[in-house]
Amino acid sequence: MAAAAALEEAAAPVGALCGLVQDFVMGQQEGPADQVAADVKSGGYTVLQVVEALGSSLENPEPRTRARGIQLLSQVLLQCHSLLLEKEVVHLILFYENRLKDHHLVIPPVLQGLRALSLSVALPPGLAVSVLKAIFQEVHVQSLLQVDRHTVFSIITNFMRSREEELKGLGADFTFGFIQVMDGEKDPRNLLLAFHIVHDLISKDYSLGPFVEELFEVTSCYFPIDFTPPPNDPYGIQRDDLILSLRAVLASTPRFAEFLLPLLIEKVDSEILSAKLDSLQTLNACCAVYGQKELKDFLPSLWASIRREVFQTASERVEAEGLAALHSLTACLSCSVLRADAEDLLDSFLSNILQDCRHHLCEPDMKLVWPSAKLLQAAAGASARACEHITSNVLPLLLEQFHKHSQSNQRRTILEMILGFLKLQQKWSYEDKDERPLSSFKDQLCSLVFMALTDASTQLQLVGIRTLTVLGAQPDLLSSGDLELAIGHLYRLSFLEEDSQSCRVAALEASGTLTTLYPRAFSSHLLPKLAEELHKDVARENGSSKCSKHFRCLQALSAVSTHPSIVKETLPLLLQHLCQTNKGNVITEASGVIAICQSLQQVAEKCQQDPESYWYFHETAVPCLFALAVQASMPEKESSVLRKVLLQDEVLAALASVIGTATTHLSPELATQSVTCVIPLFLDGNTSFLPENSFPGQFQPFQDGSSGQRRLVALLMAFVCSLPRNVEIPQLNRLMRELLEQSCSHNCPFSSTAAAKCFAGLLNKQPPGQQLDDLLQLAMDTVEAGLASESSRNQAFTLLLWITKALVLRYHPLSTCLTTRLMGLLSDPELGPAAADGFSLLMSDGSDVLTRAGHADVRIMFRQRFFTDNVPALVQGFHAAPQDVKPNYLKGLSHVLNRLPKTVLLPELPTLLSLLLEALSCPDSVVQLSTLSCLQPLLLEAPQVMSLHVDILVTKFLDLSSSHSMLLPYKAQVIRALAKPLDDKKRLVRKEAVSARGEWFLLGSPGS
Repeated sequence: MAAAAALEEAAAPVGALCGLVQDFVMGQQEGPADQVAADVKSGGYTVLQVVEALGSSLENPEPRTRARGIQLLSQVLLQCHSLLLEKEVVHLILFYENRLKDHHLVIPPVLQGLRALSLSVALPPGLAVSVLKAIFQEVHVQSLLQVDRHTVFSIITNFMRSREEELKGLGADFTFGFIQVMDGEKDPRNLLLAFHIVHDLISKDYSLGPFVEELFEVTSCYFPIDFTPPPNDPYGIQRDDLILSLRAVLASTPRFAEFLLPLLIEKVDSEILSAKLDSLQTLNACCAVYGQKELKDFLPSLWASIRREVFQTASERVEAEGLAALHSLTACLSCSVLRADAEDLLDSFLSNILQDCRHHLCEPDMKLVWPSAKLLQAAAGASARACEHITSNVLPLLLEQFHKHSQSNQRRTILEMILGFLKLQQKWSYEDKDERPLSSFKDQLCSLVFMALTDASTQLQLVGIRTLTVLGAQPDLLSSGDLELAIGHLYRLSFLEEDSQSCRVAALEASGTLTTLYPRAFSSHLLPKLAEELHKDVARENGSSKCSKHFRCLQALSAVSTHPSIVKETLPLLLQHLCQTNKGNVITEASGVIAICQSLQQVAEKCQQDPESYWYFHETAVPCLFALAVQASMPEKESSVLRKVLLQDEVLAALASVIGTATTHLSPELATQSVTCVIPLFLDGNTSFLPENSFPGQFQPFQDGSSGQRRLVALLMAFVCSLPRNVEIPQLNRLMRELLEQSCSHNCPFSSTAAAKCFAGLLNKQPPGQQLDDLLQLAMDTVEAGLASESSRNQAFTLLLWITKALVLRYHPLSTCLTTRLMGLLSDPELGPAAADGFSLLMSDGSDVLTRAGHADVRIMFRQRFFTDNVPALVQGFHAAPQDVKPNYLKGLSHVLNRLPKTVLLPELPTLLSLLLEALSCPDSVVQLSTLSCLQPLLLEAPQVMSLHVDILVTKFLDLSSSHSMLLPYKAQVIRALAKPLDDKKRLVRKEAVSARGEWFLLGSPGS
């Protein structure tokens, strides 16, 4: 009884398996296959049991039934091939190979089964070859469906990955078999696999035997690729995928050269743009693996085709690819190793290029001059040998042509060509100075450049400046005499009038570049001239001339501050000049002091690349600037104009900008060293680190009642808010309390705003913890007390705004409460408009504090988060607000939307469209402009949404445009008044007058 029970128990699962097989084979249900596979994986059945259960199906006389049976087995194997034993794999392989001779309906599931077995790690040696031979012999692949052909390519790929040595044992038979499989394939999904297989055949050194041409033909028939993916293609195959895969095959071996190069020449000469581009790019790729032997017979034809395309094409892309192909050809010929008795193909190839292009260089007005120059430069840039060969032939000709042609535009063209060849020389290094191709032309080149620099043509001067820069970059090319002359020309060009501003800018840039290469020459020949110009008694000169020369001298000093040794000369000069200003020796206008500060800032920016120079600038300039400001803030018996200048808002802002730029790139160690001097200066009046620190009084910006000293908090703000985040600030709590107190002082709006910004900048960098919480609580108490006081409401509001920005940027939880408080002020009769403008500040990037450059904690998507958190509340507040307050909400909303990235804004605009349309009726021009900026992308990107509101939009736009009618009565008067500046001596004034007069002429005309 026990034995019978055991048999019955064993038969139960087998019976269930037979039922699943029957459902799949006869019932045409797909689910049972997955169930059987799952049971095999879980150990419920073995593969052998599945085969036994399929027995009658596999032997059924009906082909469709046999096919369903094999399909079930193949699907199971695809999921369970890792569980197979070697013995099972052997039997299954023999079974499937035999079935390849079966009815054509049976072949697809047989191939699926072989694909599964090709993935098995238990596959014994020799069976991969057996399977492939059977497929090559028994299966007519071209008659199969796409998916089944794909299966064949997958089987080959799997075996090449896991049984490489076995397949190589087949020799050329494997290559021939694959050629038969691939022949006639058209589906892009299969071609990607096929191209990959061909590339592996070549790159992994499979035997091609006598079938090289056949393998080339079976792949090159697809060249050039002409494939356009269907719309909504689920496979995502792009034309470029096929192009790059095929190119990798064609350019993978020199053995294809004799077949491929004629094909490429034929396609380049065709009329199809895509074929030209593909052919030139493929030629470019081939040159990386070809040698002189492969190219020799085709060089004349290749050159003729490339020359024709560059000379005649209307496509810039074809021209660029043609030049790239020529460059690669020349590089290939340059790299080939020659036998002693072999012909040097590079020389003959370059001689052909010179012969066809050289004479065009003598015709600077003709259209072929630039194509010829580009071809020569493309070849010359390929190797040092090519560069020397072409340069030695072309430069004498161009130098002769420069002197032969007298017109400036012709000389400019010739000099630009020379410049192109000179730039190529920078790619190659020569150990021996005499070997350099330019050495023999040095004197002629310098003479030619100096002629260009003294020409009346601005355009020729510009090319001359660029050429001088490139010549200077050639090591040991310019003599000391040449350098002195060059520096003299650059000095002269740096002081040109406004009409030649482009030349002046180019001369300054060239001076900076050459200073890094020749610091001693510029120190000897340029800096003394600039120092003399700076110290002249400019009061004797004409006022406008004085200012322009002074500004240009400052620009030149900052431009050449590109080398550490030069900075040590220019920085003291600039600081000394600023000190003389403070003592009343030179300038009394704010613009003069600001110009010096701008130059100092430019020097600081240049020093940021070199830590040593940067620290020198910081420890020299920052104490000096603090000393000047402290001196100016001291009370004096007599009122000084200069003292007032240094304490003006814009001058202090310029000084602050220099201090900030000189601090942001300090290392934490040096920043700590500096902060221990600056903080005691402001908190304790300790002036010991300042130069010339004998001041007539004490410096107490937080205790002293004078506004002069309080205003210097702007400089403290620039310093401490530019420090790295991990620098510990001494006496921080005391400093924050002093800043809070000053920020609510109503005596001086400038100093109270500076204190609020400084407090916010430090708060933003403060790490989370009790100290930050205490500071926030203290700040909120101060803000609420200030808002409740009539005298300090504006200052308290400014403090609230900056604290809110500091917390919004770092995603602090309290930012939500502060933003809500700010929204509440939109309804305030006094502060409402300012609160609306405050949203612009919250969403914009900072310029002096709370910047990434100043190490502030600025999260990447703070604007998007602010929008998500606060716009719904703004919209709700707008609907609930009284009519006279609604414009404030609209203004705040428009500021938020206008600062959002367009990709974030577009999906949200349709829901806010009704509000934006209402905002167009707001009398505030800022709201109108901001709203129009929001609507513009929506009109372009979502016209279907806007079309629903076209009536309202047109009406609103017409109302806005009707404001012209208010200006029409003044049209004639303004046009007459603008006639006078048309004759002004300054070109920029004349230019602006013409532009403004034109706008007034068009006012009121149709379309204006």
